[in-house]
Formats: sequence, C-alpha cells, structure tokens
Amino acid sequence: MASVSKVSILDYFHIVFEGENGKIESNCKACGTRIQAKRSVTSNFVTHLKRKHQAMYDDFVKRKDMKREGYPSAPMHTLTPNGGNGRYALPMATRVGVGGGAGGLGTLDRGGGGGVSKFDKHDPRQVMISEAITKMIVHDLQPVSMVENHGFRVLLQLLEPRYTPDPQHYIQNQLLPAYTYQAQLTIRQALASAHALSLSLDVWRASSAAPLGYLGVTCHFLSLEWQMRSALLACLPLTCNRVLSDFDEVCHSHGVFGRAFRVVADPLLATTTVKPCCLPGFCQEEDDEDDAESRSHLEGTVRNGHVGEEAWEDSWDRGLGVCRVDCFSRSLSLCVREGLHSCTQLASALAKAGRFYSYITTVVPPEKLSQVFEGPGMVVWGQGNTSPRSRDWAAQLKVLRQLLESVDVLEEMSGPGEMLLGVLETALLRELADTLEPFMEAWDMVCGERQTDAQTDRHVSISLALPCVLGLRKHLSETSTPHCPSLMASLSQAAERRLAPILEDPLYITATTLDPQFKLTWSSDPEWHRQVLLEELSKYSTDSNTERLIQSRTSPAPAPSPVSSLARPCKLFSFIKQRPMTQAKSLEQELAIYLREEPTDEEALHYWRRKAIDFPLLAQVAKKTLTIPACSTVVENIFSKAECCLRPERGRFLPKNLETLIYLKANYRLLWT
Repeated sequence: MASVSKVSILDYFHIVFEGENGKIESNCKACGTRIQAKRSVTSNFVTHLKRKHQAMYDDFVKRKDMKREGYPSAPMHTLTPNGGNGRYALPMATRVGVGGGAGGLGTLDRGGGGGVSKFDKHDPRQVMISEAITKMIVHDLQPVSMVENHGFRVLLQLLEPRYTPDPQHYIQNQLLPAYTYQAQLTIRQALASAHALSLSLDVWRASSAAPLGYLGVTCHFLSLEWQMRSALLACLPLTCNRVLSDFDEVCHSHGVFGRAFRVVADPLLATTTVKPCCLPGFCQEEDDEDDAESRSHLEGTVRNGHVGEEAWEDSWDRGLGVCRVDCFSRSLSLCVREGLHSCTQLASALAKAGRFYSYITTVVPPEKLSQVFEGPGMVVWGQGNTSPRSRDWAAQLKVLRQLLESVDVLEEMSGPGEMLLGVLETALLRELADTLEPFMEAWDMVCGERQTDAQTDRHVSISLALPCVLGLRKHLSETSTPHCPSLMASLSQAAERRLAPILEDPLYITATTLDPQFKLTWSSDPEWHRQVLLEELSKYSTDSNTERLIQSRTSPAPAPSPVSSLARPCKLFSFIKQRPMTQAKSLEQELAIYLREEPTDEEALHYWRRKAIDFPLLAQVAKKTLTIPACSTVVENIFSKAECCLRPERGRFLPKNLETLIYLKANYRLLWT
C-alpha cells in the first residue's frame, strides 16, 4: 500500500516564527489570525478551526480518519486463527463482543494487547481528552500523579479505548507549562490596553511556624469594553524579607509597574497565619486549634515588639507609598472576630449549639433538614464537608439563626431532650444573631457570590465600603445587648479602630460619590464633602493629564474625523437651527451637574461608559477608583483549598506543581471559558 503522508493540524497554518522550547507563531491560512502555542500542544489550532472554520475542521478530521484506515492493524479487520491462514479470516464486524470487548467494540486479546486502533497523538479527539483531564486536575487541584493510577486508566479505557493516556511527566513538563505560557500571553495582551488597574497582594502561610507559603499578585483592570476583569499575575514561594521585591519584579515583568492606582495589601499576613473567621463551635476542631494558634502568635508578636503590626505596616507603607489600602472585607471579618472572642458566655452557648447542629446533621435525613435550612449551601458543615464556605462566619450565622427559629421542630426530629438549649443560652444566641445581622448583610453585599463560586468574575468596588461603615456605626449606637454587654463594647471598639478611618479618607469619599447610586446622599455635611471631593479630583485629574501627555508623545496622533458637509454654512439649510457651540466644562462644573442629577440604580461602570462624553474628567477618575476591590481575591479562596492538599495524607504535590496549579486555577476563566 502506498504510504500516506502524516496529517498535521499545522497544515492549515503558516508558521511565521519558531522559538525556543517548541514555541511557534502561525497565521491561519483562511483568515490570517495569529495563533501562538507550543508545537507539542496543538489544541489552540484545533480549537480555532473548530470555532471559525468548520469546513476546514471537518476536512482535517476526515483526513485523520483516512490516515487511520490507510494503516489498519490486523486484528481491527480480521482474526486469523488456524495458523494465520487468511482464507478463514472472519470480519471484525461479525465478531462483536468477542474477546471481552466493552460496549460491543469487539476488542480482541492479542497476547495482552488491545485490538482497537489508538488515536494519533495529534488527533483532535486525543488532544481534547488530554485537555479535559488537565482542566480537571487544575480545577480540582488534584495531584498530577493521579494519571498514573491504575483505576483512573481503567476508567479511561472503558470510556474511550482509542485514547492513549498521557504520562505524568508529559503533563508536568509539557501541558501545564504550555497552558501557563498561554495564560501569561493572554494577560499581558489584556493589560497592555487596560484603561485603569489596581493590584491585590495576598500572602498565605501553611501555619505560623511553618516556612511554606505563597505570594499571590492579582490585577483588577478595566478593559477597552469597560468590563472589569481580574487575573492572577503570579504565584510565588513566600520569602518574608523579599515580599516587596518579588512584588516589584512581578509588576515589571507584566508591564504594570507604576500604572497601578492602588494596591490592596495587608502587611500582617506576611508574618502570621490568619485563619478565616468562624463562629466558635461551628467549625472543625483543627480550625479552632489553628485559629487559637494564630491569635496567640499574633498577640505574642505584637506584645513582644518583635515584628509587630505597626512595624510591618510602616515597612509596607514605605515600600508601596500612598498606594496601599486595606482590604475592606478582611477588616470587616476582623471586627467580627474580635467581638466573638470578647464574651466567654457566648463561647459556651455557641459550642452547645454547634454540637446540636452537628448531631442533627448526622441523624436527621437530608430531605427533612432541607425543610428547615432553606437556601443553597445552608448546611455548611457536616461529615466530609471541608469547603471554605463551611468556615465562613456569615454562612454559619445564617444557619444559627434558622436553627434558633426552628429549634422546637429540630428537637422533635432528633428526639426529645437531645442537646436542649436553655432559656439564657437561647437569649444570648438570639442577641448575637441580631447584633451581627448588619455585619452579615455587609459581608454578603461585598463577597457573598464570590464565596459561593470561586471562579466568578464579579467585582465589587470600595464604593460600598463607606455606606456600609455608616450603617454599622448607626446600628451599633442604637443596639443594646443586656445579656452580653462586652460583645457590643468590643464590636464598637473594633469598628472605630478598623473601619471608622474610612469615613475621613478622601479616596473612599471619592469612590462612593462617583457611584451613581449614592452620590452625596449619604453625607451629613455635603458642602464639606464636596470640597474634599474637589481637592481629590483635582489631584487625580492632574495625574490623568500627565498620563495623556506621555501617551501622546509615545503614540501617533489619531487621524481627524471627516467633517460632514451639513456642518458648513448653506442658504438651503438656513431654516435649521445652529447647533450651540460646546465648550469644555471645568472639573467643578462637571461635578455640579453630576450631583444635581438624581441617583440611579444603574451599574456604575455602565453609567460612566454612557456618561464619559458628558463628564470626561469625572469619568477618568471613576475608572480608577472603581478598579479597587472591596472583597478578597479568587486566589485567597484557592489558597484555603490548597491548604487541604498540603496535609500529610494528601502531600503528593511538588512545590512547583502547586504553584502552577494555583496560577492556572485562578486564571481558569481566561483559558477555558
């Protein structure tokens, strides 16, 4: 039989550049689109043909099928028993099920080998399955070594006998680096054209005593289409004395050094492990122990003056300058944490309620519990539930509230006298739930959806922070806690120390006022806040003018728009009213007109995209302030999940593998959606 030339997806592309490590750049022969990838990972080329040129993709698949038919394996068509005499050969199609083939494929045992022709390594189906397995490893933070497990390979053989599993070293050394390169390229291209951007610096440590930890740098940027996007720029091993220098290197390598409007960073995270806040008794024992260890380490650090909070904050302020701001959701969580640990009576009552809840989730069928605990994710912990959501104090508070409202029904379900709450304990817990309800509402507004779905691209800016603080301050001043006065005192002190400075900060005043749903409706002294706003806007407007001047020197001036003939004087059109001459408004005039308009519920970015022509100076500042996030980043939630992967029973990751998987998981939407 005449030889059949090798069929490659690259036949449909012109290779214009080939670099080191197999990196290539090719232009599509049909549309000229530039595709960048590695020669060993051709999924980008296959995906482009499948999405943009279906006819060419069908031709490619047909050629691959013809190639397979041109090189048949003998057992695929015939079985030649009787000494190999072809005269008595039986067609494969007539021997369905012979040899134990699954699903009627007719797989034959040929000395231990399968009788099914395997995919070529460049076959679209082979590439697609390999990509799906890699996506599963990234999404679930699974060890790459799972592809070598016998059970996993048996499952693949059952589902697709023609697929050849990729070995562990191929995924580690080829696929994951290729996807990392693709993500880095996509992120750099998006950042190059970003309108405005801010950064978040997240530090995670396995424990206060362990050296293992990671530094995550996330960029929140406004695209050309006025869409907020977030991308993890880097995940690096943590070295305490190099955090800021590593941060600078990441910024330089991605072209964002000096471009970030603000950096959201908590300097204390570099020296201690701060576990998620949870209700005492409503979290697993190891979390309680870690939380106690974290608190004792934090208290000892500050008390001994070794590397105290103020020292690290001063160090980071010197390194980041005025760009650094605290994460609002983390400050909110720290206030709740301090309040919960201020009252010893609450600890015992919560522990008893937690044991009761643990008991009923064990003995009561889930269908009955769903009648009491309504809403998605309300049963937040139980046997086998170790998700970060199960350690969320706000979700646990919702469970506690519904438990108190249905305690009689639950006691009937679980049996009389089981974990009965006393009158005083019930009153204490109701008081706690009522006191923390506004904190829970603020938490849900800021990061509720993000906690439910770690891959969501929902962005909440700091414009919500100031109204939330005003609401919390009003609530604390009007609420009394007769059963636990120390709770109210501790919450008030924590709020004044951690949240009250927001009310005087010009940045937060500007962000909230430029949010069209608020403007200055929250202000008790509009004239004073207007002056603060004008001073802040003037400073940002000067910075914007400087940026535009630099861009005008480095980029060519755009061609002037063609002038319509209707704009010229003409007797024929003398009856048409002359358009009024538009004059550029000053910053103060723009602000006055903007504030005279009624507030609207329109989404802030959509509003400023529509109003950028009317208020060009204000829009420039709004684009910057709205990039600052009020909630924690996706990578912070991934760090919490990665902690489970580092336990002794699951410690099968190499450090480099875990860094790569965290990076790809945080940028999952950029790669595969």
